[in-house]
Amino acid sequence: MAAFVMQVLGCEVAALNTVQFSMLSMHYCSFPPILQLLRYTASGNHTGYRQFKGTRASAEEIRDVYEGLKQSNLTDFDVMLSGYAPSAEAVETIGSIARDLRFKSSMRPGSFFWVLDPVMGDQGKLYVNENVVPVYKKLLREADLILPNQFEVEVLSDVKVTSLSTLREAITKLHQQHRIPHIIVTSVSFDDSKELCVVGSTRRTDGTPRFFCINVPRIDCFFSGTGDMFAALTVVRLREAVSSTKINDTQELSSVSSWISPDDVYALDLPLAKAAEKVLASMHTILGKTKKAGDEALAGQEGGALGIEGSIEKSLYLRQTKAAEVRLVRNLDDLRHPVVRYKAEALWEPTEPFNRDS
Repeated sequence: MAAFVMQVLGCEVAALNTVQFSMLSMHYCSFPPILQLLRYTASGNHTGYRQFKGTRASAEEIRDVYEGLKQSNLTDFDVMLSGYAPSAEAVETIGSIARDLRFKSSMRPGSFFWVLDPVMGDQGKLYVNENVVPVYKKLLREADLILPNQFEVEVLSDVKVTSLSTLREAITKLHQQHRIPHIIVTSVSFDDSKELCVVGSTRRTDGTPRFFCINVPRIDCFFSGTGDMFAALTVVRLREAVSSTKINDTQELSSVSSWISPDDVYALDLPLAKAAEKVLASMHTILGKTKKAGDEALAGQEGGALGIEGSIEKSLYLRQTKAAEVRLVRNLDDLRHPVVRYKAEALWEPTEPFNRDS
């Protein structure tokens, strides 16, 4: 899904699969070029169906594919987006690839940007081996932007997130201990709230955060692939916002290492906040349309033959999962031209922009 989203929005994408299930992948992509390392889904079958077949790429196989790109001078990537990795060794290999691309761009600040989606688990459970966690923690300092969900930010920060105040503690700790420039926690919810909150921050030079949040109504449906969709849209919209931002009359933000805005830029004026608004505009609209179409499809199947071997419960689950497949192709206009209805709000910020001399 991620490669398709970026391609639709004008990126040249090189995809390196980390798994070959009836589902997953890893990619490289670009406006100029971006490298994407994510899951690949074939024929719509993914782990959301609770049954799948295929293989996981070894660290050596991932490395070999990248070396093949290098030997043909095909690694002129501006952005790398990395997601699911099937083992600790694979995560280490992805880190070495990012390191190599960073070294190549070291004489041109801002010319390489790594978006790390630390896919480890959700809702209190890991779905990777425990030895993956310390490898991700070691890599945090090298990423420019991380996209953990609520559970993953707990795992990375060792802070139990039960409220906005503890989330603040977790994000601040990641900024200050690991020097991560940008963080977006992709889905935050407390106490069965009817809303989901996305919380982001870009750090200042002293490590202090600049928090913003965007609240959107919860859609009562389980969708697979929304993490990949969020990450891909974030790559495009952040690059777009950064490219249109100048820090003075002669310098663009895209020429600054890690695209970190000056300390006096207010949270709501950050490119990260502006990008997140557009990301959620596309996602909420498309997922809402997916839910409506899925409900209609399921209603039309009531009383019909299930057509799937197994229990009635299993058949119903598989049918519901198929109905919730994200309808991207039918809603390309919502990807390309999002209408922003949910705006970012500043969290824990003064009413006036930060003054570095105060």
